[in-house]
Amino acid sequence: MNVTSVFRSFHATPVRDAFAADVISGLSAAPKSLSPKYFYDLAGSALFERITRLPEYYPTRAEIGILQDNAPAIASMFPPGSALIEFGSGSSRKARILLSAAASVGAYVPVDISGDFLQQDLRELRRDLPHLLVHPLVEDFTQPFEIPARLAALPRVGFFPGSTIGNFEPQDAKSFLRHIGSVLGTGALLIVGIDLIKDEAMLNSAYNDAEGVTAKFNINLLVRINRELNADFDLAAFEHRAFFNRDLHRIEMHLASSRPQQVQIDGTPIDFAAGETIHTESSYKYTVESFRDLARDSGWSPISVFTDGLFCVHALRMTNNSRPTAE
Repeated sequence: MNVTSVFRSFHATPVRDAFAADVISGLSAAPKSLSPKYFYDLAGSALFERITRLPEYYPTRAEIGILQDNAPAIASMFPPGSALIEFGSGSSRKARILLSAAASVGAYVPVDISGDFLQQDLRELRRDLPHLLVHPLVEDFTQPFEIPARLAALPRVGFFPGSTIGNFEPQDAKSFLRHIGSVLGTGALLIVGIDLIKDEAMLNSAYNDAEGVTAKFNINLLVRINRELNADFDLAAFEHRAFFNRDLHRIEMHLASSRPQQVQIDGTPIDFAAGETIHTESSYKYTVESFRDLARDSGWSPISVFTDGLFCVHALRMTNNSRPTAE
């Protein structure tokens, strides 16, 4: 496999400063919140991989099953010689299903904020697809980024699995889909995974596993803040809470303070009342039609949908965006 080893070089100080600013701003607000993108340091990425294999956590199994059953049909939509661009790739195991079925794909561009995990995953990809051109990008995929010049002329196919679109507020999801459209260009194809509204007991169980891995994943955000921002969170004084908000059609994850306390973050004091929570993640659930409506409002035309009743994979076509000028 031809793997480009030149990742984007982040300057440690600006990245740390942005992280600190976001954390202090989010925890100074009312209610308190943190962006779920900060879950994914190396430890958080590994914990999430464990979550995807838990018996309670159905989305990954369901999506992989849908992709395996429909890979030839999905791959048949890819233009010859296209670049498959995966937004927030993490593990590439879902992309490998499509790459194995789409022999004409010219390149794979995994984009992820966690460079350490991305490099680790590419070692496995080398074993599975030794002849594929891969150009990894260490980027915040929610922000503008440049496609490598050597790949700029290739037709682009976007891949956004894992129902990660559900982590966005609906209006932000529309903005993000427009952002994807600006990266991919008019006429491009996007394959996106969506979790469906279903039985509440199943949803609540998926985010409150018996082994406690999701709780560790949630708490690891505080571990990261302690390590990287000179904070002094008492981990034992916060507990994981996750529940389905029926009115908003979303799972909410929180970290709840068990007592009144003050935490120092980079020298900034943050006060917590007993029972006060940090909202760390939302995971919106859709119907097939409600997501199609959201996609249309974002400039995408629904083409096909593949579903098992629990989860669905949509194929969309960008209709009214234009690709930026090639670098």
